[in-house]
Amino acid sequence: MASEFTQLLVRARKDAGTAVDDVVPIIYSELKRIAHRQLKRERSGHTLNTTALVHEAYLRLAGADELAWEDQVHFRAIAAQAMRRILVDYARRRNALRRGGDQERIDLDASEIAADGQTGMMLSLDSALSRLEKGSQRLCRVVEYRFFGGLSEEEIAAALQISIRTVRRDWVRARAWLYKELYSE
Repeated sequence: MASEFTQLLVRARKDAGTAVDDVVPIIYSELKRIAHRQLKRERSGHTLNTTALVHEAYLRLAGADELAWEDQVHFRAIAAQAMRRILVDYARRRNALRRGGDQERIDLDASEIAADGQTGMMLSLDSALSRLEKGSQRLCRVVEYRFFGGLSEEEIAAALQISIRTVRRDWVRARAWLYKELYSE
């Protein structure tokens, strides 16, 4: 599928007509797979569903640099970054609402309390990733691509143009750094 995807991208860059119509279903299918994998990690009862995440990611990706992706791995890497931003924006909105952003008082049940904890963790993770990015953009990309995009070690290595061994070392370093940032006080 990767070579078919890449070939369609090349055709779409040359002829924006019919090739784009061929690429969109593949892009949608790939986004849906990534979104489904990502939302499996979220709490049950999450109000952002796979379809909503896919549509939001597609709109962001289509609005950026139309079909500027080099291949399937490059597309998945960019999609991972877009989904991270969407999930963090969603968590921020939920957090703002929880803090009185809509000025309507509601009673909390156990599932909403669990949701607030998940929202806080997503915001903490995003904050930690932003700090990590200042120290090492590559380590941050490894986490984004693996955690948010579901890329394999081989795909991350190709996207970042580094060896698989370097990806493995970076993943271990990034996880240790994030653990220290998120759980030590």
